[in-house]
Order: sequence, then structure tokens, then C-alpha cells
Amino acid sequence: MMTFRTAAIAVILLMGLTCRGFAQSPPPAQPQPLPQAQFDALVEAVKKAVAEELKAQGAPAKPATTSAPQAGDREPSDPIEAFGQRLLKILGAAPMLFSSLGELPEALDESKVGGRSTGTFFLLLLAIFAVALALEASVRAALTGLKLRVAAGAVPERGVRSLSSLGLLALLDLLPVIALRVVARAAVGFLFPLATQQQQLAFMAVMALVIWRVYAFILRLIIRPELPVARLCGIDDGEARLLYRRVLAVLIVIISLRQLERALTAIGTPDEAMVAARIFLGPLAGAMLVWMIFTSRKAALQWFSGLGHVSRLGAFLSEHWVGLAGTFIISLIATQFYGLVTGHRNVAVALLLTVNLLFALLLFETLLHAVVRRLDSQLAGFTPAGTRLTLADVTARCIRVAVLIGIIVTIAESWVVNVLGLVNVSEWEHTAREALTAGITLFTAYVLWELFHYATSTYMQRYMAGDAAAKASRLGTLIPLLRVTVAIVLAVLATLIALENIGVNVTPLLAGASVLGLALSFGSQALVKDIVSGIFYLTDDAFRVGEFIDCEKAKGTVESFTLRSVRLRSPSGQLHTIPFGELGHVTNFARDWAAVDFPLRFARDVDLDKLRAATEKVSADIMAVPELKEKLLEPLKMQGIAEVADNALVVHFKLVAHPGNPAALQNEAIIRMLRAFPEQGIEFAK
Repeated sequence: MMTFRTAAIAVILLMGLTCRGFAQSPPPAQPQPLPQAQFDALVEAVKKAVAEELKAQGAPAKPATTSAPQAGDREPSDPIEAFGQRLLKILGAAPMLFSSLGELPEALDESKVGGRSTGTFFLLLLAIFAVALALEASVRAALTGLKLRVAAGAVPERGVRSLSSLGLLALLDLLPVIALRVVARAAVGFLFPLATQQQQLAFMAVMALVIWRVYAFILRLIIRPELPVARLCGIDDGEARLLYRRVLAVLIVIISLRQLERALTAIGTPDEAMVAARIFLGPLAGAMLVWMIFTSRKAALQWFSGLGHVSRLGAFLSEHWVGLAGTFIISLIATQFYGLVTGHRNVAVALLLTVNLLFALLLFETLLHAVVRRLDSQLAGFTPAGTRLTLADVTARCIRVAVLIGIIVTIAESWVVNVLGLVNVSEWEHTAREALTAGITLFTAYVLWELFHYATSTYMQRYMAGDAAAKASRLGTLIPLLRVTVAIVLAVLATLIALENIGVNVTPLLAGASVLGLALSFGSQALVKDIVSGIFYLTDDAFRVGEFIDCEKAKGTVESFTLRSVRLRSPSGQLHTIPFGELGHVTNFARDWAAVDFPLRFARDVDLDKLRAATEKVSADIMAVPELKEKLLEPLKMQGIAEVADNALVVHFKLVAHPGNPAALQNEAIIRMLRAFPEQGIEFAK
């Protein structure tokens, strides 16, 4: 029974391949012999079919006494030993790889069946490439003048209007790529009309060319080596041209290596030989990437430094680009090597997806930065993004977080499901559906917080100058406390809702929080007293940040405060942290105005009218200084005689100034009086 089924399978495979050979050959009037590559594939297929049939019939294994087991036939228990054996087995397939490389020209030779030879095939393919690239260059050259006129309107100073110019430039750059693709595909279809091996490889090569030009198009949108006025990243002209050329050179090498792998697979190269090819070619591609990273470090520093104005990630990358990128590439090569040796075939797909997504993230950050710069531009001139919080900055941060979440989830799914196999697809989809609502809730809370932060910041900026400065000072004291409160409320509510969405019962958490709050209210009466007292102090506007106050415990300048305490910096430098419940009576020396009243002792026979005139003269000199005049609310005046001593008259003087540092004005007034009074014959008491 087994023999009959095996023979049947072999006959069916033979008939199928023979029919395929007839379909791909010239008319049946002159039948051609079966090509060597197809004959070898037929033999391999029959061998596999026989082996599967024997396995299905449960063929008994040979007794152990008939032949000694080979070292490679058993699976060692030590993972390191098993890894080494698999690696040796793959390296042992290198001769098969070199044999396949040698057979590649022969496999492409269809001259024996009335087709083209290998040399003719490659000449036609090179001709297609040359014509397609020449057409792309011609279309681009024809559009150069129009692009220069459009680029003049893409400068950031034009604000939102420059976005339309950028979009039109992108369309003009896309037209040559479209022309290249249409001509190349049409040429392949015309020159290789039959479904043969040459047609398949020709289409693969053309698609590789199109992919390379698409990457060049995307890179051109950002770097703009020939249009500096429309460049979206902060790179100078020389570095932009060098970076563009290096990236394209590395891309064409990597794409060519990938096409070589696909060509070897198409001619039936054994799996072990293909794994050996990937092991050899992977480090070569990685070395090209490391070379590009090292030689383009100056351009990368300029690029990421510009992104650092709006993104912390950009600032971090600008400082550690070479180390981070080099480590990342080496890690990718090591991961691919491990996946190839251990048989995880999905590692290559996950690596390619990870690299493409990270490259897309870099381009997205650059585009987002360029858009924000243009939205922040004013009619009077360009205002760099990040110097002042705007709605465009808030929107950009929210979009950035959403994109980062999407990229992280996609990369995690690729590695967790397809590579590591920690969960299957159905389990991942089930978890993703449950976590979707929770993620939306947390993201909504983040957006609400950003909008609240923006609203409070812009509200503060309206009262930072002029007559509303006092109101701004009070807002500057209350808003930090309000922000902390809102942040806590949003975090707690969003967390509870997210936990409920993923199936966690939050009722015990609420009950436990209630019991804990009740326990804290009874056991921490002092804490409750401090918090409540602080609320009333702030409600009564008793003090603000930056004001000098005197309480029952200490006196100093208010530096900051929390829900429970206030921090005072004394004039001698000590920092006092005082709970609100212990502040007691508060005297504020920095509110509205400050009066300075100081006495001076003069001789008993001093002429008071002359003294009053001299005081007015000193006051006029003080008011003549703009810096001093701005600080004074009322000029220096003589108040009158405060005391008559045995050998002196004690006279009081007064000035009214803005709160802050009236002692400095008093010192300035006394210095001028000590200098001016003796010149006018007014003597001080001895």
C-alpha cells in the first residue's frame, strides 16, 4: 500500500512539472528536454514525498545495533552545545551556497529552450534600469525651474501658507518616481512576456529599483540637498548632500543583497544554504550601516539638535547618537544571527519592521517639528517653536504620544507573537481589544492634562505685566497647587477607569481607599489641620511666592509651598519649612506698598527751614534717576521733629516705595543726605 501511494505521488509530481515545462516551452512541434534545474527540483520533490510517506506509515527505525548513532543525529540537552551544533550544520552548508551561486547564471540561461541567454538577460535588465533612471532624471530636470519657484514659498516665515508649497514640492518630486515605475514595469512586461524564471527575477529587480527610488524620494522630502530653503531638518548644505549620498549608497547595497537572497530562493537553493547566506550577508549590511552612522555623525548631530527644541528624545539622541545607533545595529545583527541559528524565521521580518518603524518615527518627528515651526511663525517674523507654549505645541505633543503608542504596540506584537511566541494571535487580539478602551482612557487623561496646563499657562501670560502683575503673582501662587490637584484627580480617575476596562474589579480598591482615608483623618489630625489651614491661607491671599513675610515661627521670602507646608528663605540664608497649621499670625511686607521711616540726629541750633529745603533737593536728585524713580511711590519727605535731646534734634524722614527692597532706597537716600547736608551748612549731632 505504501509503495503504491509513493509511486502515485511521484507520478503526479512528474506530470505536474512536465506540464509546467510544456507551458513554458516553445510550441510542441519541437519538444525540448527538461532543464537541469527543474529535473533537480523534481528529484528533490520525489525524495521529500517518499520521506513524508514513510513517516506517515510509521516506518520502524533501524535497530541501534545495526549502526552507531552519529553526533549530529541526537539533540543535546545543553542549549549551548545544541546551538553550536546547529551553527556548525549551517556553516557546513556553505559549499551548497557557493554551488547555488555558481548555478545561478545557468538557471537563468533559457537559450536551450528558445529563450534568452544569461548575458542577454542581464544586458536587457541593465538597459531597463538605465532607461528608467534616465527618464527619472529627465523629468526631475524638467521640473527644476518650477520647483525653485515653489520652494521660495516654503520658508518657515510664511507660516501655515508654506505648508501648501511643501505639499506641491512633494508632488513634483513624486512625479519622476512614478514615471520610473511605469516605464520599468512596462519594459519588463514587453521584453519578458512569458512566465519564466527570467521574468520573475526581472520583476523582482525592477521592484527593488522602485523601492530604492521611493526611499530616495522620502529622504529628499526631508533633507532637500538641492533646495536648502525647503529643507525640513537643521543640516547645512554640505552635510545634507553627503548624508543623502551615503544613505542611498547603503540602501542600494542592502536592497541588492536582499534581491540576491530572493534570486537564490527562486532557483531552489536548499534551506540550510539560504540560512548560511543570511548569516554571511547580515554582518555585511550591518557594517554598511555602522559606516554610515560613523561618517554621518556631524549631520546627525545637527539634525537631532534641531529636534531637541520640541522633543526630549531629539535632544537625547543628539548627545548619544553614535553610541546608541551603533549599539542598536549590533544588537540587530546579533538578534538576526541567533534567530537564524535557532530556526526563528520570523526574526528577519520583525527586524525589518522595527527598523522601518524607527526610520518612520524619525521622519515623523522631523515633519512634526517643521509643521510646528510654521504654525508658531508670526507675521512680524519667525518665532522658533518651544520658546513659548502654544496650542500647536500641545497638539504636537499629543499626536507624538499617540504615534509612539502605536509604534510600540506594533513592534511588541511582532516580537511577542511572531518571534518569541509568548502568546498566539487570538490571545493577543483578545488582550488588545480589552486594553484598547483602557489605552484610550489614559490617552484622554493625558490630553486633558496638556490642555489644562496650556490653559493655565496662557492665562498667566495675560497678567504678567502692567497693572495686572499683582493678579499674576497670586495666580503664580495658586496655579501650581491647582495643577497638582488636577493631576492627581485625573491620574486616579483614569487609572480606575482603565483597570475596570481590562476586567479588574475596582470596588475593593474604592472601599480600601475609603477606609484608608477615614483612618488617616482620625490618626493624622495634624496633617488635616495643616492642609485645611493652607487652603484658607491661600484663599485669603495671605502671601504669594516671592513675598517677604513674618510669621510666629520665622520670617523670610516665600520660595515654595506644598499642600502641607510653606518654605521661607531668611535674609541670612536659612531655609525654614513651616507647616501651615503652625504659621499663626502672618505679616506681609511685600504687598501693595512699603513705607520707610527713619530718624537722623542734627545739631540743636539747626535751621529747620534750611533742612527741609535741603531734603527736597536730595529728593529731587533721587527722582532724577529713572531706576530709582520707578521704585518710589512718594518722594523723600521730612516728617518733623520726633525728639529734642540734650545736644541734638531727632528728625524723622519718610519715603514710600514699591514692595520688594525698600531698605536699598533708604540706604541710597541716607548716603545722599550725608553728602549733601554738610555742603549746605547743616551739621549732624556729635
